[in-house]
Amino acid sequence: MEELTTQLFIYLKGIWKYRWIALAGAWVIAIAGWFIVYRLPDDYQASARIYVDTQNVLKPLLAGMTISPDLQQQVSIMSRTLISRPNVERVVRMVDLDITAKDVKDQEKLIQNLMDKIKLGTTGRDNLFTINYNNPNPRLAKDVVQSLLTIFVEGGLGDKKQDSSSAIRFIDEQIQSYEEKLIVGENNLKAFKQKNIGMMPQQGSDYYSQLSLAAEDLNKTRLELREAEQARDAIKRQITGDEPILMVEQGDSGSSPANVEIDSRIQALNKNLDALMLNFTELHPDIISTKRLIAQLEDRKKEEAKLIRPSADPGKNYSPMLQQLNVALAEAEAGVASMSARVEEYTARYDRLKSLSNAIPQVEAELAQLNRDYLVNKSNYEKLLERRESAKISGELGSAADLMSFRIIDPPTVPDTPAGPDRGKLFSIIFLGALLGGIGIAFAVSQIRPTFHNQTSLREVTGRPILGSIPMIWTNQEKIKRRKRLYAFGFSLLSLVGIYGALMVKVV
Repeated sequence: MEELTTQLFIYLKGIWKYRWIALAGAWVIAIAGWFIVYRLPDDYQASARIYVDTQNVLKPLLAGMTISPDLQQQVSIMSRTLISRPNVERVVRMVDLDITAKDVKDQEKLIQNLMDKIKLGTTGRDNLFTINYNNPNPRLAKDVVQSLLTIFVEGGLGDKKQDSSSAIRFIDEQIQSYEEKLIVGENNLKAFKQKNIGMMPQQGSDYYSQLSLAAEDLNKTRLELREAEQARDAIKRQITGDEPILMVEQGDSGSSPANVEIDSRIQALNKNLDALMLNFTELHPDIISTKRLIAQLEDRKKEEAKLIRPSADPGKNYSPMLQQLNVALAEAEAGVASMSARVEEYTARYDRLKSLSNAIPQVEAELAQLNRDYLVNKSNYEKLLERRESAKISGELGSAADLMSFRIIDPPTVPDTPAGPDRGKLFSIIFLGALLGGIGIAFAVSQIRPTFHNQTSLREVTGRPILGSIPMIWTNQEKIKRRKRLYAFGFSLLSLVGIYGALMVKVV
């Protein structure tokens, strides 16, 4: 620490030795710098504030009917691209700055200078923007800011109209394309149906559904045919005597069937049994109970038949009962013939569908493909029609209602006092720089022309022993000269400080 202090003391002595050089250097630096700053032209700042309002009462009312753009994103893009080269070139033409440009190089320099000096500030979510521009000519600065405001507002309005018209034009092109596709699809469907007439699937069912329905109808008709045949055979057996016809003689008035009730019950149970056999096995409880009941009725019928004595009247075959049986047999024969015709028809339908087991599924697959393509194109076509109307409403809404309005809070203004340069700050910096520069010059000279200020430094440099030192004895005349030089140095330094103070007072 002691060595550092000693070394610092030596440096200070060296600077003090060449103090007049330091003072002269400070004067030169200060006067030159102050003169340059004083001659700098005044810089006037033109500024304006604009507010972009993105709130509109019609926007929530027309929600779902129109396609509203993201206004916040649009405002953000506009603010970022305002100071772009095309916009700055427009500003140059609007304020007639291009007249001063002699060649392309000057014009490029002018545009770059404008892009560097124009400042756009924002407060973020409030959509409040500030445009600043500095120029020595206050009128030119104001014109530049006004031109930027005009470009900012026109850009917002023009973009909305251009986007709307571009969207409508694109949608119209797509609608025309889908119309052509729909016409082609309709012609293909028409030609396909004409080519495959007779093999087209019925409404609401495909080939396998039709085949299953035909098989079900065939089985049902066959069952009805068997029931009709059994009823007919039963009547035949009663007429031929294979089954007893239970008669009760009623004197001269004739006879009437005695077991009509039992026969009707048996016939009803047989129909019910046939229906159950189609759905269940023979071990099902309902089938077992039905068979047991039929057997009981048959036994009861036979027991009652034994109690009736046969009649010796040969005219019994011409009894009303026999006539009724003949009529019933004729009706049964007609029913069987009708059922046989139905069975043949359903059999033919089933066989025809079964023979087309390869062709019809292929036709259905091709038809499904054609319908799917047609429905997709139709759906897209209808959606495009809706989008076109929505785009038209959106365009009219943007033009008439001004979803994004611009409000100029502060028009372009230029204060009477210049905004720059900050001469007070520059004077102070130059003053401090002059003092430090003078000290630096004195230190550099002391290092170029070094002197020994104590015995230690002399011993270290020469390497020889120091026998002694002779002190400096100042005479009165030398003391007076030394004091005068000190006063002159102080006066010179104070004069420099005074000039600095006068400049600061003038700036203020």
